[in-house]
Amino acid sequence: MSGKEKRAYLKIMDFGEDLKRSLKVLKEGGIILYPTDTIWGLGCDATNSSAVQKIFRIKSRAESKSLITLVSDSSMLERYVKEIPETASRLISISLSPVTIIYSEGTNLAEGICSEDGSVGIRICNDTFCHELIRQFGKPLVSTSANISGEPTPLNFREIDEKIIKSIDYTVEYRQKDRHTLSPSPIIRIETNGIIKILRK
Repeated sequence: MSGKEKRAYLKIMDFGEDLKRSLKVLKEGGIILYPTDTIWGLGCDATNSSAVQKIFRIKSRAESKSLITLVSDSSMLERYVKEIPETASRLISISLSPVTIIYSEGTNLAEGICSEDGSVGIRICNDTFCHELIRQFGKPLVSTSANISGEPTPLNFREIDEKIIKSIDYTVEYRQKDRHTLSPSPIIRIETNGIIKILRK
């Protein structure tokens, strides 16, 4: 085992119980509160319509507003997007920080994930915990800010409203003590013809 592989293995051991419990909840159609590569998020199986509806109810969010989804790698991305523009592939390969890309047409996802025009926001997650969770689950996860719709976005765990915590099925313990101020990812829409529009910096 190389030094890099050993460090990754030891890190996974740090949150092994969280992985186990999160996977159980996700497979049962439940909701988790978990740290992502950006802010803490409410998550569920992005292919389970019933679970997605629970997210909307917890957040009091209008169902017309789509939800961002996380995948573990490009291979998983290909299963949930009809077409990946070359511009998007290049951006993913060179980006040094998390970036959410809006693709023109999503597929194989639950109702409520895609916008009314069929587009979908997806991010390849490189955070160790998130990546391993999605990889082991084998399907994309919803990732939406852990707040009631219209209220301020919590930038670390201690800012999350107790009402949200009490509404979900499992809260990940990993990184709860992290007090760094985080921020949502930029959102970039890329059309199939390669045209780029920045929706959130």
